Amino acid sequence: MKVLLCDDHAVVRAGLLALLGSEPDIEVVGEAGTGEEAVAAAAKLRPDVVLMDLQLGPGIDGVEATRRIAATGVRVLVLTTYDTDADITRAIAAGATGYLLKAERPEELFAAIRAAAQGRTTLSPPVASRVMERMRGTGRPSLTDRELDILAQLSRGLGNREIARALFISEATVKTHLGRIYEKLGVETRAGAVAEGKERRLLP
Repeated sequence: MKVLLCDDHAVVRAGLLALLGSEPDIEVVGEAGTGEEAVAAAAKLRPDVVLMDLQLGPGIDGVEATRRIAATGVRVLVLTTYDTDADITRAIAAGATGYLLKAERPEELFAAIRAAAQGRTTLSPPVASRVMERMRGTGRPSLTDRELDILAQLSRGLGNREIARALFISEATVKTHLGRIYEKLGVETRAGAVAEGKERRLLP
């Protein structure tokens, strides 16, 4: 099966190239260091599986690259160090066939690539646990009405000062609520909070 590697670290790509070279049924047909390069290479080479990192530096990130590649029918297996709820949610929503952490053993990676090539989903155990928790509704506490108000303002692209004015509260109060929102949603950024909020149907 043909595999395309996408990671912004050349050393990581070299390691994967050497690792995958030990498997007779896996052939690395190309490498990409950016999301744009991955999209172009996938269109040109038509691999069976694209191994996709999420953080790719300048340009489009791994999630957007995954969305564009998956839309063409090429399967994408995320291979990353990031396992936050927001990252997992965004990648799966973008069409990733599987989500694997770089800490997994080589045998798990080989099996995940073969599964992805056949259209079967593979999730690292920690990732699968997070997904199950979310499906069961046993994850983090729900947001308060005020936190939902602030999340809605975030989705409009407003800054802290603008949110404070819109809701007639202080900027300090906005920051406090943001910290709680991030903690409850398991994210670290405003964009992550909005993406998670939409996934949980907390936003229209």
